[in-house]
Formats: sequence, C-alpha cells, structure tokens
Amino acid sequence: MADLESIAAELLRAYGRSEPTLAPLTSTYDGLTVDDAYAIQLLQIRRRLDRGAAIVGFKVGLTSAAMQQQMGVYEPDFGHLLTDMLHAADDPVDTTEFRQPRAEPEIALILSRDLRGPGLSVADVIGATAYALPAIEIIDSRITDWKIGLIDTIADNASSGGLVLGQSPVPVGTSDLSLAGCVFRRNGRIMATGAGAAVLGSPWHAATWLANSLTARGATLAAGSIILTGSITASIPVTAGDAFTVTVDGLGSTTAVFD
Repeated sequence: MADLESIAAELLRAYGRSEPTLAPLTSTYDGLTVDDAYAIQLLQIRRRLDRGAAIVGFKVGLTSAAMQQQMGVYEPDFGHLLTDMLHAADDPVDTTEFRQPRAEPEIALILSRDLRGPGLSVADVIGATAYALPAIEIIDSRITDWKIGLIDTIADNASSGGLVLGQSPVPVGTSDLSLAGCVFRRNGRIMATGAGAAVLGSPWHAATWLANSLTARGATLAAGSIILTGSITASIPVTAGDAFTVTVDGLGSTTAVFD
C-alpha cells in the first residue's frame, strides 16, 4: 500500500526548482484511488498552512472540453487556493516561482456567506455570491512534462500555481454567466475566445459542483472565499516577459505580467 505521507512530501519538494519533477504517480504507485489523491492533496495543504499560508478559496479544474482535451483528463477536480498563490494585477509575477506555468482565463466568484451542504443547488450558490471578477489562473505541475491523469492532478492540488484577480468587483445577482463572452490575449494578440458556457455549461454549475464536492468531504465554503470556476479556453504556456489579459463581457479585464 502506498505511503500517502511520503507521496505528499515528494510533491511538496518538487515545488523547489532545484528538485526534479515527478513521474506520473500512477506509474510509480499501484492502486492509488481518487480518495487517496485528495488525501495527498490535503496532507500538502496542512503542511503549507503550518508554514503560515491560509486558505482563501478553491478552484475547479478541468471543467471545459478544451482543457479536458488538452490535458487528457475528462472529469473535473478541485484544489485549494492559498494566500501565497495570490498575485496583484499590477505586480510582475516571477516565473521562477513555477515549474511549467500556463495561463488560463476564468470567471471568479466571491462568496458573501458560508455555503454548507449537502444537496446545494445553483440557486443556493447564486444566493451566496457577492460578486464576480475576471481572473487569470496560473496552473503548474510537479509532474514531468504535464503527463498527468486524474489522480496526478488531484494529488498535485489540481495543478495549481497562482492567480490574478480583477480589481473591480461586479455584483452578478442572477446573471446568466454562461453568456459572458471571453477574449484571452498574450502580448496584445488574441490567443483564444470563448464564453462562460464552456465551463460545465455555466460557471454557476461549476461552482455548485465544487460546493457539493467539498461539503461531501466535510469542508465548508466560508464567506469571502474565492471560487475559480475553471478555464474557459485551453491554457497557454507562460514565459518571462509575457503579459496576459482576459476580458469578460460585463466583468471587465485583468492582466497578469510575468518577469
């Protein structure tokens, strides 16, 4: 039986650029399950909290067909967002903090009150949401060459790296975010376009899936939490000197600059 503590420690070490990235976990450890992968994720989060980080929210990953096809993983997962992952829109993001960074355009939701399950509906999530923001998620992988399966990405905190949020909150009420168009630019050039419907049919659906998945595991989505609802398009590799901008209809724009 695999030692989940040891796997978590390996993944944590792989955050350091002086350490090698890891082979896919399922090629190294037999019999790992989805529950094992979430346990490995949580072990890492607890260690990062012990080092002074705090949880600021959660992300849903692999929600769009574009991302599922790009990564070869065909069901969503979730990961934790921590204080040390937040980057201000007007501050350069140091690419040396990451191993294999990619940028994604997303819609972020910010909760006005706690969400507790089970059996949460889209209406419950809408009622608990204060506002929305455009966001850029920086995904990253401690698995060599992004050769991930579902177990790998879950264990690796849903391939999380960082995030940049827009700076002008927009109350959304009952807005149909599935209709919100998105344009994603790198260095001024349009790289991809899409709409909120790419994310499990609607960012509201993605957020509801997340809330029910978390509460089924005994967690609470607290007031003030950030929910990243998933990439609207395929992700784009990041190099030093890049500037990515996401523009979402009705929500405005935000830019991540990398050095």
